[in-house]
Amino acid sequence: MKTEIRIVPQLFILALVIGAMSLAGVVKAETTPTGQSSSLSEKDRTFMKKATKGGTMEVAMGNVAEKNGQSDAFGKRMVTDHTKANDELKSIASQKGVQLPAKEPKLKWTSDKAYIDMMVKDHEKDLAEFKEEASSGSDPDVKKFADDTAKVVQKHLDLAKEIQGKLK
Repeated sequence: MKTEIRIVPQLFILALVIGAMSLAGVVKAETTPTGQSSSLSEKDRTFMKKATKGGTMEVAMGNVAEKNGQSDAFGKRMVTDHTKANDELKSIASQKGVQLPAKEPKLKWTSDKAYIDMMVKDHEKDLAEFKEEASSGSDPDVKKFADDTAKVVQKHLDLAKEIQGKLK
């Protein structure tokens, strides 16, 4: 009789431990799409999400500009460069278990000048954000992406300002 009493509590404890471990695994798997725990700071995550939205917008606007006006070469470059950056960021996000936004922006402008003016303003803002992340982000992969992409954004800004000067 004593052996029966001892075995039942031990089996009960074993069942509780197994249940707790299973539950912990489920919770961890649900925290990120890949089931990996992410070490990214909230600032890094926010930067990645904003960069994705901006990059998606640049591609969409570039596609429209490529078809509609004098800024077609600039638009084509926006599509090419931002598609590459978006793909790189998606890869980093996948590795880090970050879900990025996928919403397509609604776009409209009245002229090439309006488009280029938007591009100058947007690239000035983006350049500041990318430089900030490159210097003060916490994840080395995200910081490298920000630093590398800031160089491309700077080239875009310089080109947009050059075009802007010709359109005045």
